[in-house]
Amino acid sequence: MATVLPPPSKRQRVAVAEKTRKQQDVDTIPSGLGNVRVHFFDQSTGKPTGAPVAIPVADATVKNLELLLNTLQGNVRVPQMTSCSRYPPLRIDDATERVPYRFSFGADGRLIDIVNDVYRALLKPGLKTTEDTITLQYTPQAVFRVRAVSRCSASIPGHGEAILATSFASSSSSRLVTGSGDGTARIFDTDTGTPLHTLKGHTSWVLVASWSPDDTTIATGSMDNTVRLWDPQTGQPLGQPLRGHTKWVNSLAWEPYHLRKDSSIRLASSSKDATVRIWDTISKRIDLVLSGHKSSVSCVRWGGSGTIYTSSHDKTIKLWDSTKGTLISTLSAHAHWVNHLALSTELVLRTGYHDHTGSVPGTDAKKLQKAKQRFETAATSNNQISERLVTASDDFTIYLWQPSVTLKPVARLLGHQKQVNHVTFSPDGLYIASSSFDNHVKLWDARDGKFLFTLRGHVGAVYMSCFSPDSRVLVSCSKDTTLKVWDVRTGKLKEDLPGHRDEVFAVDWSPDGRGVGSGGKDKAVRVWRH
Repeated sequence: MATVLPPPSKRQRVAVAEKTRKQQDVDTIPSGLGNVRVHFFDQSTGKPTGAPVAIPVADATVKNLELLLNTLQGNVRVPQMTSCSRYPPLRIDDATERVPYRFSFGADGRLIDIVNDVYRALLKPGLKTTEDTITLQYTPQAVFRVRAVSRCSASIPGHGEAILATSFASSSSSRLVTGSGDGTARIFDTDTGTPLHTLKGHTSWVLVASWSPDDTTIATGSMDNTVRLWDPQTGQPLGQPLRGHTKWVNSLAWEPYHLRKDSSIRLASSSKDATVRIWDTISKRIDLVLSGHKSSVSCVRWGGSGTIYTSSHDKTIKLWDSTKGTLISTLSAHAHWVNHLALSTELVLRTGYHDHTGSVPGTDAKKLQKAKQRFETAATSNNQISERLVTASDDFTIYLWQPSVTLKPVARLLGHQKQVNHVTFSPDGLYIASSSFDNHVKLWDARDGKFLFTLRGHVGAVYMSCFSPDSRVLVSCSKDTTLKVWDVRTGKLKEDLPGHRDEVFAVDWSPDGRGVGSGGKDKAVRVWRH
């Protein structure tokens, strides 16, 4: 008797139907449409690049627009062709020095991304005709590409309780610090998959761990109401614990490297006691106390312009002057606890003068200059420096803010069916990812708050998510014991990463893009690589 094959699964049927639909619905660009005039504008400065250029509609694809813009900017060397030239005609693949760009068109107060070509995005919907001059705004994307993690390269035991926080060093993926419910933090060598140091001193759960931008200090906050500082080279504590909070410490934020003055290194900590304290980590003393919230301060972030942002269970977000400690303004819109907030410049503030090239300036002055330049580049939009803020709440909503322009929210992001636990900006500032207890991750346009995708795949609450440094990939961790890797451009699942034996509470993508670290209820740290 012949073997009867089992019927295809639902996933296989959906994949076949999608493939068939794509093959049948081949949307080719009609011939004979002639030329269209395109004028490029830098989105950050608003200045034009070159004069309008007429190009055939059939050739107005994103790749060709990139090549044309790079040629106008002089980024691509085009060899001169002669009768005896040994160079072949230039193809897109030859443009090894090409800078990748994202193109968009402004219409009726909203931005339309050019995903494939100008015809499908603008001409076919009737937004523009071949008689018009199309003004395209461009923003550079990451000049390096991060490969999506696909395997577990190390599973490192050691902690005696659940892992609650993970954080890679600012300069490399070789060092990872974790905080655990066993009252310790641990530093791991992710290259060899071995523990380096155990940071003992806290008497209760370590809720948060953070590296300083220059990688010289690790700060940990605990349910024992203290903040402790550690030397990452030796694992030894740096002086006595920082005491002052009367309840546990929820969040930590280092002063951005380019704002440092007089060799002082400051750290902000937020607590359930409704205060935020600014510490001088050299003298181990309290510099400022920010009191104004009426309930637990869930999150604190230190902006690159000197503003401290705090979110609280009293439903408000407050902005503080980091020099004087005075309240600048209060943002009110949420109807329930504000669980988390994120800044559009977080990655450059976290890494300071460290970038993807690995080159470190030789002097302190040059380090400050490079850190400031990286921040200004990331924060500049429409020729002005402006940080954006996104907040997540138990009222199922997310708000996008631009406090330097208006105290009213730029957009209200609706769609989640349960509490929103975590939000984050992509490093290029173009996307927002939100993680919720409704088992979903949602992607939003960070410029206007427009909904893009719902990333479906998790079967348990999603605790947090993290973008790759090139903003092309997103990783999320969940109660369902898995990590999932998503393609940001398409909203599709790239990799499913099982391996943990219980809930995964924390995940972090290293700033150099080489690895992901995760930890959770199974007490083991896992390192994931391509």
